[in-house]
Amino acid sequence: MPKSLAEWLHYLETLHPVGIDMGLERVSQVAKRMGLLESPIAPRVITVAGTNGKGSTLAMMDAIALAHGLRTGTYTSPHLLRYNERVTIDGQDAQDALLVAGFQKVESARLQSPTISLTYFEAGTLCALWCLAQANLDVALLEVGLGGRLDAVNIIDADVGVVTTIAQDHAHFLGTDIDQIGREKAGIFRPLKPAVLGSQTLPSSVAETAVNISAPVYLLGAAFHHTAFSSSDKDSAGRHVADANSQRRTTGVAAWSWHGLTAKGEAISFDGLPDPGLPIDNAATALQALAVCGVRLSLSHCNEALETVRLPGRMQWLGQWCLDVGHNPHAAEYLARRLPMPPAGGRQWALIGMLNDKDADGVIDALLPRITDWVCVTLEGERGRPAVELAERITSRGGKVHYCAASPEEGVSAIAERLTPQDRVLATGSFFTVAALLANPLPQA
Repeated sequence: MPKSLAEWLHYLETLHPVGIDMGLERVSQVAKRMGLLESPIAPRVITVAGTNGKGSTLAMMDAIALAHGLRTGTYTSPHLLRYNERVTIDGQDAQDALLVAGFQKVESARLQSPTISLTYFEAGTLCALWCLAQANLDVALLEVGLGGRLDAVNIIDADVGVVTTIAQDHAHFLGTDIDQIGREKAGIFRPLKPAVLGSQTLPSSVAETAVNISAPVYLLGAAFHHTAFSSSDKDSAGRHVADANSQRRTTGVAAWSWHGLTAKGEAISFDGLPDPGLPIDNAATALQALAVCGVRLSLSHCNEALETVRLPGRMQWLGQWCLDVGHNPHAAEYLARRLPMPPAGGRQWALIGMLNDKDADGVIDALLPRITDWVCVTLEGERGRPAVELAERITSRGGKVHYCAASPEEGVSAIAERLTPQDRVLATGSFFTVAALLANPLPQA
């Protein structure tokens, strides 16, 4: 067997003929051999599905639960810099030794007769679930990788199922029918267990799926809601301005209030909550999911968590650079609404690299009104998209493309040569784009 974590990850890439193979039969069989389905992996399990907003909702649930003194474990994907980011215990990335032990358990189980083939993601999910099961947690927070009903994470019965948003993404696997996509995402719900719906624009199929299995529905705007108060961080022209020295973005919210329900159906309200720097819809959803999971929320602990929560790669400001992993039109539209104007006389650059199975036209159309200058970068690999293809799509729409780079790193160098102190740069389009930029310090004018 491989010995190091790097060796295991390389080995796992060779196990299955395709990278994505939807279905639960194979992964469930290995999970049974590992004993993962004999008892809950934690006293409380919350599973989060959705097109966008999964990561921020889960990050805020984790921070809030930790602030309340609970022992938490999370499983998310993909990672940005280190595979260890995918599994955390009490807010800390899993150690190599724990992950290696988990992969050894997975391999021993799958090699039992008859041998079962697993994808990279399926093996990683089983490893993560084993790691969480060993950690004596109070609450486990699981993020669905793709879809919901047939995602490997869904072998675990959640005490609370959360759906954040629904939009087209991964069309090769989920199709383009929004109602059907909604049903797939809602496949994480369980009979009689709370279903928290974190968007007011979800297709009706999501709530219908919950009702059909008698899962209590908690809908944003109905069972719970929030009221936000806008910040006054504007320049003399009334425009929101980016802080070039800030490591933390804002949503333009000075403070907000939340009104929800406890697990017993009692009303609970918090006023004066701080801006977490992440979508307020997702923050409200995080609070509601924890409340119906039986966590006794306190305002002081919620304030502490929302003041300090961080999620790399989600409108993350590093000097003049804003890094966001958004890779579909829905995420790009949110970015376009929230992206501050650069200082007077400055340009708004975009460094963009996307995979070939993403809706590049939709992303470009959403960002085009906010971007003055573009640099396109090639992402390598089987799913990579050439920079010249992105550039053609942008220029055909009237956008100004300065450079096509062979890599994100080369794109950074191209912008560095042209950057002025008044300029701002949005780096977006993929986890791979943002990860490449986080690996090294970014140039500032």
